[in-house]
Amino acid sequence: MAGSSYGNSFTITTWGESHGPAIGAVIDGCPAGLPLTAEDIQKFLDRRKPGQSRFSTARREDDQAEILSGVFEGKTTGTPISVIVHNQDQRSRDYGRIKDCYRPGHADYTFDAKYGIRDYRGGGRTSGRETIGRVAAGAVAAKLLQRLGIHVTAYTKAIGGITVPESAYDYECIGDNPLYMPNNEYAAKASAYLENCVKNQDSSGGMIECIIDGMPAGVGEPVFDKLDARLAKAVMSIGAVKGVEIGGGFETARMTGSVNNDEFCMENGYIRKKSNHSGGTLGGLSDGSRIVLRAAVKPTPSIAREQKTVDVHGEETSITITGRHDPVIVPRAVVVVESMAAITAADLLLANMGAKMEYLEKIYRR
Repeated sequence: MAGSSYGNSFTITTWGESHGPAIGAVIDGCPAGLPLTAEDIQKFLDRRKPGQSRFSTARREDDQAEILSGVFEGKTTGTPISVIVHNQDQRSRDYGRIKDCYRPGHADYTFDAKYGIRDYRGGGRTSGRETIGRVAAGAVAAKLLQRLGIHVTAYTKAIGGITVPESAYDYECIGDNPLYMPNNEYAAKASAYLENCVKNQDSSGGMIECIIDGMPAGVGEPVFDKLDARLAKAVMSIGAVKGVEIGGGFETARMTGSVNNDEFCMENGYIRKKSNHSGGTLGGLSDGSRIVLRAAVKPTPSIAREQKTVDVHGEETSITITGRHDPVIVPRAVVVVESMAAITAADLLLANMGAKMEYLEKIYRR
């Protein structure tokens, strides 16, 4: 299978299936000398592991990270970092009854069309558990960025039609509620909405917002590897994400140029912008202001309602999905979006080191 690797200078390769013995990632290109422990990775994995609230799957996994290579005496060695997480609570029998049916909203049909064979146990490679490798790599990337004064933060902006307005943001609240919303009052409203979804054997989608603070100006590439294009690709590669916008996003289509243009000004001797409709990018390069992106996450496709479908023999039938599934994917996907943004930022920062002779001279000239 092609397409399991991402990045050019800071690269990640994820591997494993939902109901296989283990899942993980290989991270290459991380500079030597970065302090790193399994606990650093565990903090990120704990944010996406199942069973944390009523609104996540009841599957019980500790998701304990083990570093197999690339770290010695608490620091990276510059060699590939391999991280493994063992699966412990698979219930493959939950999928035996529906293995010959194509589940609506899942990749069952498309996998059969491409490969002629698929792992029907929990979606195999297309399961949300694939994101464990992304989050493990994201923890490493975030640690690297922090050393450079760059911080990535993601949170739930909306669940269904309940949206937290920017004026009501309180970033200190993000970890206080199971939905990772930056406002506890809106989180309570969203929880009530989700309770109704569960009662009706249904699921909900939502929106995740991610911000990157401290990115210097000039990072990215001006053509095919634009910063915003790379961020969009990274986040769109997450299975449940169906749309990405940067800065003003789709709202800019209704603006005039005089409103959308971010005017420049001088502030304490630095070039700044008076607004940030561009979301921190201009011409595919960072402009030194906050990078803002949003990801639209679809409702969980595994719902308990009876649905019409077709089986592998081409016969129309109906299906009711049992087992353990999230009524909403958004809260556990927050750290996944944050991780993919961190990985992209780290990758482009490392690539940017060769953009000017003065950068190389600082390192190599004697």
